[in-house]
Amino acid sequence: MGQGLSCRIQDEHGLFTAVQVGDLQTVKTVLDKDPSLSQQTTVYDRHSAIHIAAANGQIEILSMLLENRSVNPDCLNRQKQTPLMLAAMHGKIACVEKLIEVGANILMFDSLNRRTCLHYAAYYGHSECLQTILSAARTSHVSVSWGFSRFVNIRDGKGATPLHLAARQRRPECVHILLDNGGLVCASTGGYGLLGSSPLHLAARGGSIECIRELLAWGADRLHRDSAGRIPYTVALKHKYGACAALLNPSSAEPLVWPSPLKFISELNQDAKALLEQALMEVNREREKNILKGSGFSVSSPSHSDATGVDDDISEASDSQLCCICFDQLCAIEVQNCGHQMCAQCTLALCCHNKPNPTTLALPQPICPFCRSNIARLTVVKVKVNSVDQDLDVYSSPKQRKSRKSQNLSEGSSSFRGLSGVPSFGRMVGRSSGRVSVDHECDKP
Repeated sequence: MGQGLSCRIQDEHGLFTAVQVGDLQTVKTVLDKDPSLSQQTTVYDRHSAIHIAAANGQIEILSMLLENRSVNPDCLNRQKQTPLMLAAMHGKIACVEKLIEVGANILMFDSLNRRTCLHYAAYYGHSECLQTILSAARTSHVSVSWGFSRFVNIRDGKGATPLHLAARQRRPECVHILLDNGGLVCASTGGYGLLGSSPLHLAARGGSIECIRELLAWGADRLHRDSAGRIPYTVALKHKYGACAALLNPSSAEPLVWPSPLKFISELNQDAKALLEQALMEVNREREKNILKGSGFSVSSPSHSDATGVDDDISEASDSQLCCICFDQLCAIEVQNCGHQMCAQCTLALCCHNKPNPTTLALPQPICPFCRSNIARLTVVKVKVNSVDQDLDVYSSPKQRKSRKSQNLSEGSSSFRGLSGVPSFGRMVGRSSGRVSVDHECDKP
């Protein structure tokens, strides 16, 4: 992919070597003597000084070079790669941000594989660069001329989208970012891998359980067949990834799927979205454990054994905020408009589904279980702590989550037995419409 950045020329002026090692003073001295050298390139790769600075993360030199208006931020090397592509390839986030700031074109294709800077960031797993490029695409002419969704799913010369590349190269963070920004989870490739491969096929080929987990949670089809008639399960078996094959086996339990087609999910408050995604992954991890039990394979998962002690400052708030559906978890999500509250797991049960139906054009909107009104928007619960006169996000602190889990475990295995010592239990049961937010309660006479 054109990673060679050596300055194999007679660098008698020392410019390229100085740029590569970050010798700002020498670069200034050389360019002061002959400003035209900023346009000169290496003999073989045709790398200019700006290419070398971007690829090596020399942000001070890059900024100085870009101050010269005669320097083109979209200049091309032999492979038609721009400085932005090289910065994204090598994960130089400061250089990526600077080049985008001065107007570098994120829509340019190289001549090697017809890939954009987005492909490079996804292929090499630089999630910060990927997120920066996607953010720029939302606010630039790209979203107007191309459309943001089209840009996220842009294909290279072999029909691979950035999501295909990230899944094949075992880049779960990049897979998550692309899916969260509208990456097509069931898109088929052209000539990349095997014709007709989905991202799930490529994740199975790469043996990445993390990527497979992300793709399945976003509705990837385990029965999708490539041009050879193989499903992802077959691909994983061929490459001897037993744990991946166990999760991809069509006869195993269906994973819980993130309801991305629902508008209120796509426009969800970021904090609430993070809570729901975390809860969904926890549910699917439990499913994975059950699938892999007795198979000789294991999947690493976070341990909850470190939950020690109870935070006295939130103990009263925790008691009064138990979910009125499961009576086990703290209320974390609030339904706006009606103000009823639930834990993240119960919210998932309402909003998520076990198997996506591609023939359904519009999914039914979830309904609040307390008042039967449509759920239009969700937000994170804010509660008042008795001992402190300030708003507290009950899920914002890992310490508080540990405190809640420790409290539940210490009360016993049964959630109802655990509730026997909750002083506000009778008041909670008497409220048939569910827990209502503090602000709604304060408005009542």
